[in-house]
This record gives sequence, structure tokens and C-alpha cells, in this order.
Amino acid sequence: MKFGLLPQIILAIILGVLIGSISPKWLIMSFATFNGIFGNFIGFVIPFIIIGFIAPGIGQLGKGAGKLLGLTAFLAYLSTIFAGFMAFAASYTLLPKFITGNQLIKDADNPEDFLVAPFFQIEMPPIMGVISALLFAFIIGIGLASIKGKTLQHAFDEFQLIVEKLIKTAIIPLLPFHIFGIFANMTYGGQVQSILSVFGKVFVLIIVLHLIMLLIQYTISGLATNKNPITLLKTMSPAYFTAIGTQSSAATIPVTLKQVKKTGIQGRIADFTVPLLATVHLSGSTITLISCSVGVMLLNGGTPTFGMFLPFILMLGVTMIAAPGVPGGAVMAALGLLETMLGFDPTMISLMIALYLAQDSLGTAANVTGDGALSILVDRFSSKKSQEIDLTQQSVQ
Repeated sequence: MKFGLLPQIILAIILGVLIGSISPKWLIMSFATFNGIFGNFIGFVIPFIIIGFIAPGIGQLGKGAGKLLGLTAFLAYLSTIFAGFMAFAASYTLLPKFITGNQLIKDADNPEDFLVAPFFQIEMPPIMGVISALLFAFIIGIGLASIKGKTLQHAFDEFQLIVEKLIKTAIIPLLPFHIFGIFANMTYGGQVQSILSVFGKVFVLIIVLHLIMLLIQYTISGLATNKNPITLLKTMSPAYFTAIGTQSSAATIPVTLKQVKKTGIQGRIADFTVPLLATVHLSGSTITLISCSVGVMLLNGGTPTFGMFLPFILMLGVTMIAAPGVPGGAVMAALGLLETMLGFDPTMISLMIALYLAQDSLGTAANVTGDGALSILVDRFSSKKSQEIDLTQQSVQ
């Protein structure tokens, strides 16, 4: 019987709380040792994730159907950053009221940490810093988009497959154990009540924001095409529920494509936009990332500001292109930005991963459902005598 990632995460949290409440310190230190090694490994892999997905992603966006591709990518980016700003406004306004009194208690002897220390640590310094990796990826990606050669593009496409396989076979399967260790450690230190209280409140906020975002997207597309937004949403609902099960925009493409065509747009437009948007449009995931990051920052006693999150949201809209079509891909692609732009430490990143993965399927569902609204807008604003679109397969891995 297949045991999905979400049930694994939930089980890891439950077992972490139960075992952490009865375990001796030496056992908690054992869990902390694994978490330290795994956390350092994630830090080592971050530059590979950035290069492996941003460079070929930008390279592919530079090819294809010209104005149609530019329009689709622009709407995707606009939708993504709007979702980010909306999520920040709601989180900044509401979460401080919910989280007051639930901040984590720091150790007086070591105020930077509240977890039991590991037996030992293995340092895994990354081959380059996150900013260096971003600059390298942008330079290569823009270069790939501007030249006609295919050799380097194919090389980076294959490098992307290697990184994606690493995420699927090594990082994602070990994440439940990592989350288990974190919650066991927090329970041992008396912190788990605050964590779970914040998780529940952020979870409800994220669901509400997803629904509001979908209503905004379909209201705009409905007004642009003189169609009922609610009817359009009902048409796209099978894609929403399929995405909840698959937790992958890429895996949901066949259902999304079928439902988008039922909205009445041109078949060739849908064949082009749906696979592309599955890669570059992640408004639901962005809402989750922003809301979770504000929650984790408040939980750790930080003070989020608009000046801090403005560049983060703008950069996140670009980085989401790098998100692989696997469960948890968006948060993996964003780890470098969380570390460098928001100052997240390893413990905060671990909390961020746990909080994000607990509702990853809902974010994916919001992504693919929103793809339908953007496809309708692309069809509305593109020429009725649309050009031949023969590069659909190049837009998606």
C-alpha cells in the first residue's frame, strides 16, 4: 500500500511528540545528530538545486512561441508576486495576534538555540554561496536563452534531472525522519505546544488565502471573457482535487489540460499554456511560503517588515521557476532565499520545511487551478489567428 508524503509527515509529527515526551536525553541527542547531518547536507545541495533548475528553466523560457510565451510568463509572474504580497499583508496583520505568547523559549546558556545539541557534527560547506549560485544560474540561463545552440541546454537539462532525482530519492524520503527528530527534540525541551498551536493557525490562514486567490483569478478571467467565475471554478475543480492526491503540478497536467479545454479556449492555446504554467506559475505555493515564513519568524521572536519581504517576494517569483515538479519542490527551491534574505537558521529552516510539507498538496491544488484562469486570459489576449505552437514539449521537463 502506497503511503503518501503527507501521511508520513503527520505520522512523523505524532511519533515525534509521543517519543520526545518519554525519551532520555541520549536518545534525543541521537536524533539531533541525524538532523544535524541531514540539515548540513541540505545546505550543501542548495546551490545545486538553484543552478539545476533556474538555469535550464530560464533557458527554456527564451525559446518557443514568442509573444505568446512572453504573455504567459508575464501573467504567471504577476500572479505569483501578487499572491506573495497578499499573503504577507494578511500574515503581517493577523499572525502577530495569533502567535503572541507562543514564542519559543530560548536556552539561557545558549540563547541562539532551544534544542538539545547533537553528539557530533559533520561540516558540509557548499561549493558556493547562495547569491553566487543565483548569479551563475541567471548568467547561464540568459545565455542559453539567447543562443541557438542545444548542447549546453541539454547538459543543464540532464543536470536538472540529476538534481531532481536526488530530491526524489534522497531528500524527500528522509524528510519525515528529519521532521520526527525535530519534533521529538522540541517536545523534550517543552516547546511543542507553541509549535503545534502556531501550525494550526497558519494552516487555516493559508487555506483561506488560497480560496481568495482563486476567486480573484477567476473573477478577473471571467470579467475578461464575459463568463461566470463560479462556473469556471466548477469546471476546474477536478484538477484541484487531483492535485491534492498527486501533490505535483506536473503529474496533474493531463487532468488540468482536459478541464481547461472545457472552459472553451482554443485547444492549441491550452496545449501550450498548461504545461508551461505547471512549471512557472506557483501562486498557491508562494502564499504558503510567505505565510509560513512570517509564522516561523514570529515564532522565533523575529519582526517581519515589508522592506525585508519586498525583495524576497520579487526574487521568490523568479525562483519558483526553479521549483521541481515533485512534492516539496517549491520549499526546496526557496531554501537559499530563506537563508540569505530572511536570515533563517537551520532550526527555522527545519520548521519551515515541516510547516510547508504539512499542506503542500493544497498549495499544489491552488497552483494548477489558477493555471486555468491564466490560460483563459492568455487565450483572451492572444490573436485569434494564433501562430503555430510546436514547442509545447520544450516548455516542460
